[in-house]
Amino acid sequence: MSSGSQRARDASPFSRGAVLAVIGVGFLAFIAMLYSIGIGDTGPRDSGGAAHAAADGINGFSGLVELLEGEDYAVERSHGREGLETTDLLILTPPRYTDPKEFAQILENREFLGPTLVILPKWSTASPRNNVAEEDADRMRGDWVSLTGASALTWTEELPAPFTITHEIEELEADEAPYWKGLGLSGELPTKTVLYAEESSSHEPVMVDGAGHILALNVVGEPGTNYYENSHWTMFVVEPDLVNNYGMADPQRAAAALALVREAGYGDMDSVTFDLSLNGYGNSVNLLTLAFQPPFLAATLCLILAMLIVGWRAFLRFGPAVAGTPDIAFGKQRLVSNGASLIVRARRLGLLAEPYTNLIERRLGRALGIAKPNADAIDTALAVRLPEEESFSRRATRLQGARKPMDVLRAAQSLNELTDKVTIKK
Repeated sequence: MSSGSQRARDASPFSRGAVLAVIGVGFLAFIAMLYSIGIGDTGPRDSGGAAHAAADGINGFSGLVELLEGEDYAVERSHGREGLETTDLLILTPPRYTDPKEFAQILENREFLGPTLVILPKWSTASPRNNVAEEDADRMRGDWVSLTGASALTWTEELPAPFTITHEIEELEADEAPYWKGLGLSGELPTKTVLYAEESSSHEPVMVDGAGHILALNVVGEPGTNYYENSHWTMFVVEPDLVNNYGMADPQRAAAALALVREAGYGDMDSVTFDLSLNGYGNSVNLLTLAFQPPFLAATLCLILAMLIVGWRAFLRFGPAVAGTPDIAFGKQRLVSNGASLIVRARRLGLLAEPYTNLIERRLGRALGIAKPNADAIDTALAVRLPEEESFSRRATRLQGARKPMDVLRAAQSLNELTDKVTIKK
């Protein structure tokens, strides 16, 4: 190692300990990132005004979740479709634009798995940012929503029997109270916009309003059918203000929400699963999870091992690299060698015949004292100097006619030997 290279290595601004610390911190951060991706924790999600168990907006159901947890229920928020297979009480909060065929398949699959409580949507929402007073803007949270209107659903009418529900919406007069009752409880709804279901022989009312309209119902089926006799009944909460965060503001409605959950779970279930997959919160298989599953696991382990080896190797050689000798030497000899190699690879040896003949002609002219050398003059001089040697012109003709590499080499060597003999004879 040269002294200059040694000084360059000693002048490195990073100590081995500092490099090890940087690598360690970076490695831990990388592992933490991989873990977050693996569990799906990629940051807070904006509910976008949707009504589901993770939404804290006025139309969401996070209040119902907290209520059940306060009542010692084992509550699970399911982000995957596997949660639909639970045998415990499943609470579904479908969005406004739900595929009726897909939703009907879920309900039919639940018939022999466990009880189901469906909370239908009612409100359309928007961000309240443009309608908030200045004094309230600082304390406004990102999940706040503004209710822009209510409407009845149409896709529930496309559900197969006995799940078919026809919606109606009613706007009460200013002097009318939005009264409700059922399950031994009663009270008032938070607004005068009431959503209810039309009566059906397959449905059993659970809660009604002051006019007898159905706000919540059990789907029991027709007497004598297999669904009526053997299936788990499904409960629909048609008026979501009974159980959403808007409704949780009133103790009576909170008690009604708890009573509806107990009724749907037959009163003896203490485990509840809230589905979030219908609201777009379903977990998909990411590349990280896929990388640690067969058949990709073997390749992943090999890649990790290779990374460790490369990292350790890089750590051991940290610092300026020691300058070595160049792979291609400088000078005339290397230049000639590289040029010859290029000609050999290009298979253009025949192009060397004429230049090499001219070179030997000039050398022989100088050795024989010929001012203007040519083939005839050289042959005449050689006949006097070396009468027993083959003439220059015959050797040059043989080189000109050579095509194979070995023939070219032999003819060139013959001319070179002639030059050596003339020089020695001189």
